[in-house]
Amino acid sequence: MMILQNKNAIIYGGGGSLGGAVARAFAAAGASLFLTGRNLSSVQRVANEIQISNEKVEAEEVDAFDENAILGHLDRVIQKAGKIDISFNAVGVDVIQNIPLVDIPMEDFLRPIRLTMQTRFLTAKAAGRQMMKQGSGVILFLTATPGGIGYPYTAGFAPACCAVESLSRNLASELGVYGVRVVNIRSGGSPDSKVFKEAIETNPAGMQAILRMMEDDTMLKKLPLMADIANAAVFLASDMSSKITGVTIDVTSGTTEGLNYRVQSQESKFSTFNSP
Repeated sequence: MMILQNKNAIIYGGGGSLGGAVARAFAAAGASLFLTGRNLSSVQRVANEIQISNEKVEAEEVDAFDENAILGHLDRVIQKAGKIDISFNAVGVDVIQNIPLVDIPMEDFLRPIRLTMQTRFLTAKAAGRQMMKQGSGVILFLTATPGGIGYPYTAGFAPACCAVESLSRNLASELGVYGVRVVNIRSGGSPDSKVFKEAIETNPAGMQAILRMMEDDTMLKKLPLMADIANAAVFLASDMSSKITGVTIDVTSGTTEGLNYRVQSQESKFSTFNSP
């Protein structure tokens, strides 16, 4: 279903696992893509994969923490495509976690908040100004479970998520009058993403237990995959969601609405009761 046909999308961090997943989903939905990242080789790799079935994709090295680099790239996109319909920032930031807040050094706590907000603010600001002129456009943000629920030992990552969600709401309230929508997607952590895969390879037994606990916390007893996030992004970027703005769409399998580790299906209870 080509619901993004004739739409131009910029993806920052398009070479990452989630950024790449969203890029592929956007391409499958008909969008023209402008993929960026600080590592051109990984971005180009995603672009090459997409070009097999969709020629409307370009890759460029852009530092999404540098305002001049962002504006320069956006100007080139406008000169070539005429408009920008979708802006999505999937740039990753290193986070030190699993340390109690009372023990973590201040800089380790503040760094992910500062960097996360820096790149999200700069790319959204650039896109917002252009979309105001056009009278249309969608800015997508991405956060995770700690943005909606108390989540221990997530250090600066949790307040960074909360800050992004607040920015999303406030930006939507200011840009709505110009016909521009801003929506945040809250992910539950995808076990098929690069960060999880690398952790599983490093510590398979430990990660198996962690993933099981994360699944138990969900209402659906399943973690969202990258495809689930990408599909949500396609819908939210399309005209099918033209009246959705200023909100966070929760794709955590219900985790942020209540921790369900105590709840099991009848089949699970029966299996557990009769296990040797």
